[in-house]
Amino acid sequence: MKKILFTILTVFAAVSCIDLDLAPLDKPATGNWYQDKEQIVMSLNNIQLVQFWLTDRTEADMTADLDEFTDDAVNRNSQNPMKLGTLTGNGSVNVKTIWSYTYKGISRCNSILDNIDKAKDTMSEEDYLMLQGCARFYRACFYSRICMLYGDPVMFLNDITLEEAYTIGRTPLLEALPKIMEDFDFAAEHCFVSYSGQQMVTKGAALGMKARTALYFGTMFKFQENPDEANSRKYLEMARDAAEACIDLNVYDLYPDFSELFLSKTHNTCEAVFSIARSYEYSGGNDSQYLHNLGVTSGLPRMHNGYCSNNPTWDLLYSFLCDDGLTVDKSSRFNPKNPWENRDPRLKATILEPGTNFCGIVYDFRFNALKVWSDKAGGLVANNDCILVNTDPKLPSRTGLIKCKGVDEDWTDDFIAAPDKQILRYADVLLMYAEAKIELGEISDGKAAGAINRVRARAYKADPSGTGYPAVTASDQASLRKALRIERRMEFAGERLRMYDLRRWRIAEKVLNGYEWGFAYNKKTALEALGGNFIDFVPPIDEDGIPDMSGLSSVAAAQTIHERHFYKESGYLWPIPTNDVLVSGGNVEQNPGY
Repeated sequence: MKKILFTILTVFAAVSCIDLDLAPLDKPATGNWYQDKEQIVMSLNNIQLVQFWLTDRTEADMTADLDEFTDDAVNRNSQNPMKLGTLTGNGSVNVKTIWSYTYKGISRCNSILDNIDKAKDTMSEEDYLMLQGCARFYRACFYSRICMLYGDPVMFLNDITLEEAYTIGRTPLLEALPKIMEDFDFAAEHCFVSYSGQQMVTKGAALGMKARTALYFGTMFKFQENPDEANSRKYLEMARDAAEACIDLNVYDLYPDFSELFLSKTHNTCEAVFSIARSYEYSGGNDSQYLHNLGVTSGLPRMHNGYCSNNPTWDLLYSFLCDDGLTVDKSSRFNPKNPWENRDPRLKATILEPGTNFCGIVYDFRFNALKVWSDKAGGLVANNDCILVNTDPKLPSRTGLIKCKGVDEDWTDDFIAAPDKQILRYADVLLMYAEAKIELGEISDGKAAGAINRVRARAYKADPSGTGYPAVTASDQASLRKALRIERRMEFAGERLRMYDLRRWRIAEKVLNGYEWGFAYNKKTALEALGGNFIDFVPPIDEDGIPDMSGLSSVAAAQTIHERHFYKESGYLWPIPTNDVLVSGGNVEQNPGY
């Protein structure tokens, strides 16, 4: 790992890659590169850089947190264009940046594949095929992202010249998907099940990411306005089979402690199907690849010198089940004045419970908590996270909620942390397998419910076959679908998967219209009347596990933060960056509605 991290900068200097845009400004300087196996491996390692995987919000990748595009997170200061319904190909930074970095990754993969024969004599046939599998795996992941976000891709499978780039149009989705699956299949066939002393793409990662892609389009085809039943079944079966094959490898398991799984100290776990390890110690001070500055502080409390600008929503808070397995509107155990009480354990592991000692300082947004304990001060200090102490509405969390999933003192001591980049966890493989079987109507064998229960039991540190947790017992498709969708939201909150779920289930038009809610900063009397409690509110939960928050309009201590607008005619696809449409000379057509 040390060698890999030290050579990353060498790769930057040795290989001049195609520019970020579809239209390249230069060609790879490959004449003296790709001469041996080590150079191929270094080039593949370079594709593991943070900006290619959209898992951190750092200075290396200033795209917004993808959770801010959903009902799971709210930005205190402003609404993002996706939830305003104002995305454009010209002015939306995320649209352009994600497109650019993804195509830069594709170009690097193509360059490796076009030049690997130069190094063939320096490696075994097995390694030669394995390294091709790694490059094809990454390319398949990148093209999958383009298809999910933008629709029909501009698809090229070889290194291209500037002139060629201008002439390429978009490939229809149903023609592109088989090529993506071929790449995943090649990787699954030739990548190793495991490696010793190096980090490369595994057979399980190829199967798992194939399942993710196939499930996305299998469900999208099913729930789109005009369902495509034949292709839906085709890709759902593909997702089921790939997920099952990954499970049958018997090399992955659920990490026993959900809270500990996401910490910086927890590396290379049994649950990591596709992850990228990092080490700040060996980076040579190159902190652009690590959580720091805006990437860390945007969600931290004011007491930890954070901005408190990116916060969990009340929608997410009410979506977690109670510990009897029922939704908040059905459970007698739900206490609206203390909504952390009697809930699924993943709630406290995801959204910080008030009164908790968080990295040495008690976090308490409550209106009677004017002072809180600080370990550093050794006593009580003024509570800058209480809105009656800090009345500027730009300062404390607007929702009173703080993300704590994966956050420890490694974040708050110097704002630099290097947790593994967990792109695909075994929990997701289990839930993808369950979902594919549910949507195929294959529920009589109990395997779908069993896979969900394995994930849920881990949260309670219980045996899935025992009674120490609220097992899913439903046996009809509608009930299992609801259980699955709630389970995904509880399990993957903050992991940037929610946006894709909203799109493929075709429920963004329901979820992303309306308001985001928080505390009424300008109503001191109403806040004080709560007596330090949370608001007394119980939203109804619908068939997709979505809380109806409209009743908050009659709650004095609540007020709207932002309005959401989602236009189904255009919102399920992002616009192609305007520059790429223009330079193509009409070959790349813009998506409808933009």
